[in-house]
Amino acid sequence: MKQVEPESIEPLLQEATEALRRYHHAKITGALPEEVEHLRLLAENLYSAVSEAQKRALGRPTPPLH
Repeated sequence: MKQVEPESIEPLLQEATEALRRYHHAKITGALPEEVEHLRLLAENLYSAVSEAQKRALGRPTPPLH
C-alpha cells in the first residue's frame, strides 16, 4: 500500500473546508434547496476523501479506490 504524505492532504482539506463554508452560506442566505443539497453533498464527499487520505497517511487499510 502506498503511503500518503500528510502535506499532500492539506489542499484537499482546504477544498473541503471551503465547500462547507459555501454550503453554510447558501443555507443561511436562502439559496434554492437543490443548491443547498448539492453543496452539502459536495462538502460531505470532500470530507470523506480527507478522512480516507488521512487513514492512508497513517498506514491504515482503506477500501480500494475506484
